[in-house]
Formats: sequence, structure tokens, C-alpha cells
Amino acid sequence: MSKKYERRIVDLVRTHVCALLEREINDPRIEGITVTDVELSVDTRHATVFYSLIGDAERKAEVQRGLESAAGWVSRELGKRLHTRNTPHVTFEFDISLERGDRMSQLFDEIRRQEAARKG
Repeated sequence: MSKKYERRIVDLVRTHVCALLEREINDPRIEGITVTDVELSVDTRHATVFYSLIGDAERKAEVQRGLESAAGWVSRELGKRLHTRNTPHVTFEFDISLERGDRMSQLFDEIRRQEAARKG
């Protein structure tokens, strides 16, 4: 699969999944999530949708259960919208990169404060 084709399919999957989750799903557990990325297998049979949200561990677990419950429906709806040979089976995964980036930023801020305190 060419990179151009793969990028196009990833963009289509992301667009459709976002629309489905925002406008068509009626599960209150899924409200407030942001789709951050989509990874597609080489054969386009599997799509991993990464998402983020603001909330504690309990909220994250609740959202994950809601997304797991909706994964089959999302896959079927993608099949109706995508005109590709294979309909990707969708799985959802929490994207920890935003939390990790925030933690790194906090650590750098703390280092800067410690250095300023030593100099001052």
C-alpha cells in the first residue's frame, strides 16, 4: 500500500469516526473525548483509534467501556461510508502522549525554578 493511499484512508477513518462519535452515538459515557490519531494496519483490516479526555481514572475506565461497546457499531458504520476493499475492525486506545507531555512540561518547570533559586 502506498503512503499516499494509506494517509488518505487514515484521514477518512479519522473523519468518519469523529463524526460518528460526535453526532450519531447516543452513549453518554463517550462524551468529551478527542480523537488524537488513527493507526491503520498494512492490509487496512485493523484501525486503532487513539483518543484523549480530561478526567480521573474512573472516568477513563468508563469511557473505555463505552468505546469497547461501540466498536462493532463504529466498524459497521465505517463499512457503509468507506468504499474500500476491507472494512477496518476498530479498536480504541487511550492516548497517553498528552499526559506524558504535560508531565514533562511540569518537570522542566520545576528544574527551571530550582535553577533560579540556586542563582538567586
